[in-house]
Amino acid sequence: MDARLGQGMAGLDLRAEIERLRKERNAVILAHYYQKPELQDLADFVGDSLDLSRKAAETDAEVIAFCGVRFMAETAKILSPDKIVVLPDMNAGCSLEDSCPPDQFAAFRAQHPDHIALTYINCSVEVKALSDIIVTSSSAERILAQIPPEQKIIFGPDRNLGGYLTRVTEREMLLWPGVCIVHEAFSETELLKLKAQHPGAPIAAHPECPPHILDHADYVGSTRGILEFAQSFPGDTLIVATEPHIIHQMEKALPGKTFIGAPGADGNCNCNICPYMALNDMEKLYLALRDLNPRIEIEEDMRLKAKKSLDRMLEMASSSVGHGDLGPVRVTGD
Repeated sequence: MDARLGQGMAGLDLRAEIERLRKERNAVILAHYYQKPELQDLADFVGDSLDLSRKAAETDAEVIAFCGVRFMAETAKILSPDKIVVLPDMNAGCSLEDSCPPDQFAAFRAQHPDHIALTYINCSVEVKALSDIIVTSSSAERILAQIPPEQKIIFGPDRNLGGYLTRVTEREMLLWPGVCIVHEAFSETELLKLKAQHPGAPIAAHPECPPHILDHADYVGSTRGILEFAQSFPGDTLIVATEPHIIHQMEKALPGKTFIGAPGADGNCNCNICPYMALNDMEKLYLALRDLNPRIEIEEDMRLKAKKSLDRMLEMASSSVGHGDLGPVRVTGD
């Protein structure tokens, strides 16, 4: 619990204070699609993690306030070493990052010296530094297509994303056994009940979902890809199998359509709200801008090693980062 919370904030207009500090600090505020609506609404940019970091790097801001999770803020610091990067709550981690401790990943790599490490961006700066190429959900397939078929690959930390890539590309990889707790929480049984209640409604799913959820998806793609699908599908109701705060952007863009979060085992989507993303709020953002703390700091040698794997991704698939999905639309029954 942050001891600063509640101290001297009674009666504060937090939004007005954040606006004041944004100007005083020459700050840019970033919010991931999985953040609370009030944070999305005041952000300068809302988007996918890497896309946000790249946009912030292009600004003349001196401070980046990243409303997301720790690995995202670290990525912003990797790309903007001269900017101050703050995270409203330093406890905002990620189950995928937690599943892949750097020492264990290094040992795993050492056991497979003939493999290169293709690593999902949802990992720590230390794991990025141990990797050969970082991928996003929107760039992974394009990058895989450029790697010689005889080259053996370790894919981590998300076994579901790696498994999906294997299925659509027929490229075998050695998978690290990590999962996203949010996407693992979706229930196939409850999803089928929801589908029966809304016949004809397509399902859009993030590839971090397990196979038994993706098997029912009409579309599989990144958060950005899901948003684009929401704007193009012909019906009036869409079932969304990813963190439900993304629906805020859909409802803003398409108020005439209905968007339903895919259910968890208890029949609702509350269990699928990311507990790490939920740690950030208006008070903590205000304090982060006021105190320029908690601050992301990365040792320069580590930053450069991590940046090398990010740069490799951008060299191989820059045009796809933050733009699109993992391939063609999947139609149920195909």
